[in-house]
Amino acid sequence: MALRFGLIESALLLALFTVSASQAAEKFESQYTSVAVDSCRTVDEAKPGEGEWHIWSCKGLAGLIVVRAEADLREIVSVGRTVEAARDEPAAKTWFGPFNLAGDTIEWRSVSREKAPFAIIQRWTVSDSENPDANGAPKPFELMIVTRLPPGPVCHVALIDVRENANHNALARHAADEIARGFRCDADQVKVIGKRGRAIELIGP
Repeated sequence: MALRFGLIESALLLALFTVSASQAAEKFESQYTSVAVDSCRTVDEAKPGEGEWHIWSCKGLAGLIVVRAEADLREIVSVGRTVEAARDEPAAKTWFGPFNLAGDTIEWRSVSREKAPFAIIQRWTVSDSENPDANGAPKPFELMIVTRLPPGPVCHVALIDVRENANHNALARHAADEIARGFRCDADQVKVIGKRGRAIELIGP
């Protein structure tokens, strides 16, 4: 499924990093969990003759679970209260064209540890089959993906090209803090934050 991308003009980028007085009083925090397959529970997998695909359920925070699925060397990651709920979210229906791999660590953003997280950040790797390396293997390019959490739908809200932005972690956290809670999955376009690079080109429409 192709993603829709919004153009980030200078004024919008400036607005993104202008923290309001109320937000400045908030203390944002990160917590981390693993979605490595050996730390998750296998929910379903391919039967003989069905090719290769797997679905895993991984422990999250605040009663949320992370569903990670892989088929044809492409992955999706979604979040919900149950496996069924997570698989019904927009994030579970968002596939990238190139071969890709989701990172094993989830960063959960919240205002405080006493409140439920509102976004996750995850590093992904996408393969550039059009530009193989000296050994003929597709070159890997990394990006950070910010995903909003309930209440409301679970969907991607921001993308950051790792190679083009040395401060990609800070950009991803700021995007999560400033965009995720007000993002409308059915109306808003996924934001590309910072400089665009090959990773963004590979997963564009």
